[in-house]
This record gives sequence, C-alpha cells and structure tokens, in this order.
Amino acid sequence: MTSKPLVAILSGAGISTDSGIPDYRGPNGLWRRDPEAGKLVTYEYYMGDPEIRRRSWRMRRANGALRARPNAAHRAVAELERSGVPVRVITQNVDGLHQLAGLSARKVLELHGTARSCVCTGCHARGPMEDALARVEAGEDDPPCLECGGILKPATVMFGERLDPVVLGEAAAISKACQVFVAVGSSLQVQPAAGLAGVAADHGARLVVVNAEPTPYDELADEVVREPIGTALPELLRGLGAGRDGEGD
Repeated sequence: MTSKPLVAILSGAGISTDSGIPDYRGPNGLWRRDPEAGKLVTYEYYMGDPEIRRRSWRMRRANGALRARPNAAHRAVAELERSGVPVRVITQNVDGLHQLAGLSARKVLELHGTARSCVCTGCHARGPMEDALARVEAGEDDPPCLECGGILKPATVMFGERLDPVVLGEAAAISKACQVFVAVGSSLQVQPAAGLAGVAADHGARLVVVNAEPTPYDELADEVVREPIGTALPELLRGLGAGRDGEGD
C-alpha cells in the first residue's frame, strides 16, 4: 500500500477575491487603485502617525473582511485534506478563510499573520479583532490596549516588519518535503514567500501555478493554469485526490 504524496499549497490574495476580498497587485488591485493605501499597512507610518492609525481603523471597520466567507477554492482545499491526502497550506493571506472552510488550523501556516486578532505593540497582549472594531464602532477612533494603553495593531505582518522566523522555517521545510507544490492566486513577487515555489521545484516537487497573471516562476512550473481559480483549483485538486490508495496523516 502506497501513501499519497504530500501536497503543499501556497495561497495568495487571488484565492480570496471570490469571497469579496480584493487582491493587491492584480489589474484591479488595491495598490493600483490607491497607492496611499500602502501607508495604512506600513509599520513606520502606522506607529508614527495617529491619523494613519485612525484611517486604518476606519478602513478595517468599513471593509467587512471579517464577514467574508470561504469560497469554492477554500472548500476544495479542505475537501482534499478530508479525502486523506496529506495537505499543508502556506498562506500569504490574513483572512483565516482556509480554517473557516474546515481545514485544521495546525495544517495552515499564516506567513503574514491574521487580521482576525489584534496585538499590542507594547505589551504584546492579543485579543479578537472583533472586540477592537466594536470599540471603534462605539466611538474610539484609535483604541489603545486595555492592558497597558499601548498602540494596538492587527496581528498581521505589516510592511517593514519581519516575518516570524519559526513560521517561515516550517514553510521552507514543507516546501522541501512536498511532492506537489501548488501556488494559487499569488503574484509570486513578494519574497521570501514567493521563493518557496523555487525551493519546492529545486527539491523535486511538481510545481503548479494557478494565477490569472504571469508570475516569475511560470518557467519553472510543470503546469500553469490561467483559468478562474474558483473553478480551476477544485478541478485540479479533485485530480490530486482521485485514486487514493493509502492513508493520509
């Protein structure tokens, strides 16, 4: 009896656009529509300018990201895992939709943190983002930490902050160990996350790129899919899950 190969899935913003969450670098991406928006998620500006923080909180209150629901692509990843295929997700997203779709949290590595929590930049106390947004709704335009009065920020990795080296190390280990590496909805332009595709290919994995726009890693890929993610990824993953003759983990 042989076991199914380990499938690593690197997901970027494109996997969540069908859930109503805009991407950043696509043709209609947030950075192209509003270059100033980048300041709202840049650590130096956020920490140094109270008005940037107020704008940032207003944006979070208005965008409704916490109300987003998983789409067919997220559900397909969870279904692949439930079929017995060993799956690990490495995500550049902060929306938590892989977990909401039913994938075990221990099988999801959030490279850029999570927007579903907030953290104090002073004492590092964490709490639900929903609680902080409720305070904004009640009239606090820049809610401080309730523990120490410090500056609160989303528990995401802002521009200018380092990725968690432990999470990044785990992602690199998975990329080296997997037999199939699917990069989906990612421009593969942001390092070091993008480099994981190259790491996987260098270690013999079958590399599949599913993205609307060309990426720097297309030439390395064994397969490039330009079809809409909501239909292309479920079809691709059904193929990977077919003919299971062993047990996953």
